[in-house]
Amino acid sequence: MAASALPPASTAAAPAASAAAVPTASRAVCAPAAARGPASRGGGAAGGARAGSPGSPVPPPPPVPRASCGAFAYGLRLPAARAAAGRHAHLLPLLAVVALLLVPPGRGPDAGGGTLADAASGLLVLWCLVRVARARVRPLTRLAAVVVGLPVVGLCAAAVTAHDPAAALPGLVRHLQVFVLVPAAVVLTLRDRRDLVAVAWALIGLALVQGGVGVVQYATGTGASYRGEDVRAVGTFGPTDVMGMATVVAYGIVAAVGLALGAPARSRARFAALGCAALLAVPLVLSFSRGAWIATLLACAAQLVATGPRRALRAALAAGALAVVLVGGLGVGSAMVQERVASITRVAAAPDRSVTDRYAMWAAAAGMWRDRPLTGVGLKGFPAHRDSHASLALSSGSDTAGAGMGFRRQPLLSPHNMYLLVLGEQGLLGLLALGGGWLALLLCGCRRLPAALRTGREADCALVALGLLGWQLVDFLYADIGGPSTVLTAVVLGVSAWWALAPRDAEAGTAAGGRSRSASGEGAGAAGGGPGVGAGARRSGCGVRSGAGLRSGAGVRCGFRGGPGTVPGAVPPGGRP
Repeated sequence: MAASALPPASTAAAPAASAAAVPTASRAVCAPAAARGPASRGGGAAGGARAGSPGSPVPPPPPVPRASCGAFAYGLRLPAARAAAGRHAHLLPLLAVVALLLVPPGRGPDAGGGTLADAASGLLVLWCLVRVARARVRPLTRLAAVVVGLPVVGLCAAAVTAHDPAAALPGLVRHLQVFVLVPAAVVLTLRDRRDLVAVAWALIGLALVQGGVGVVQYATGTGASYRGEDVRAVGTFGPTDVMGMATVVAYGIVAAVGLALGAPARSRARFAALGCAALLAVPLVLSFSRGAWIATLLACAAQLVATGPRRALRAALAAGALAVVLVGGLGVGSAMVQERVASITRVAAAPDRSVTDRYAMWAAAAGMWRDRPLTGVGLKGFPAHRDSHASLALSSGSDTAGAGMGFRRQPLLSPHNMYLLVLGEQGLLGLLALGGGWLALLLCGCRRLPAALRTGREADCALVALGLLGWQLVDFLYADIGGPSTVLTAVVLGVSAWWALAPRDAEAGTAAGGRSRSASGEGAGAAGGGPGVGAGARRSGCGVRSGAGLRSGAGVRCGFRGGPGTVPGAVPPGGRP
């Protein structure tokens, strides 16, 4: 009786064998047949007992061929790739605006209208309007709406009070596109840091392609005409927009330097960004644009100083030593480049023809403002009032040729100074509205810079956005809007506005478009939280306040109510949904 009360040895060992057989089989699924023991080939642990008989171990699953293992691994990677692509799908309209700047503009005698990039920017604005209409809530915070919409006051006043309101209407549409609509659409499109980094790399990619075309133009003598030789690098923009490639390449350099300074030390992202910045320096030099050189140098210097005076000093010494070795020792750089650099110091004592024309047009714009100080002469009114206010030193136009185009006399339609252009055409009201908005972006962005540099979480975003804004504000001293590359200026202003105006209290949180759904494994106390929200997180106002289980990087942005980054059903401050 004592012997019969004891279970058989195989029966007693069954639970242990069953528990051990499952993980062993799961590890042996993709292993070779020779590496698996007799039990894995169906031998059993109790003298070949059949599966399902009392006391027999759980049989392992049949072996899977290696081809199936590879397909299984590919199947695991495919959803991740699709998820990554889906996360950036909302950026496609914005990235299309950047990519379409690679398409050469029209070069006929009547060219100068809209481009494919302009059409794409219109579609971007319409897409954002549809999203806002479907959400039925206010998409921007009060501060963002005021700063972004402030230029509308001066633009509408200048258009209504113009001598020819019908002629000012195209200028009103263009200015609204560049300074209001597209920047607002960019603010609504960007959701988090990764979106801004993606746009920055898109700018760098565009700059690399345009810069590569410019270097080929210089090397083969197929560029725009400069001092009688077709050596000026202009990319695909042509000789009628000599500042186009220089602007794009400068954007790429500033974005690359910002990403490099904000990336971790010795990371691949830092080395890649520094390499791109070094490559883009060549086409920037070959553009022969002194204004772009000065603006790029000042913007990069400001980025370096923001990250630390010691780093800025080391970078300045290294750049100076490299320039001395390349130019002084090895003789790198053509005589044209050296003469162009030297001419920067002679713009006051011995100005060339382009500088003389610029001074005359600056004086003409100031004269227009003195005649109508409040609202100016009206949008697109500078060409009509130029000759009555300019001195006799102003030439009749600039000569353009090369890059696939014949000789053409291009009229001088703007003073090549954005601030004076606004002052002459929109008056003091327009300058205060437009310049006040830019100043607000700069101040709000700089206010958030110390915290970003201290935490390091969004240092790259801060340096890129403020660097691009600083470059644009400096370049406006020597240039204004005009040409196919103008739409990229609107994108840059939108990127800067997103950094300066988007709420930073929970900016790394969940965005709209499906990312506000709670994932499996998150805590039961998460109320509308996104990935990374654990138990204990609770909704507060229009965001998610961290509880016991809120991991770093989780949260919900509450600035765009009902738009990107909001919790469905959250009630904004004030109690109104």
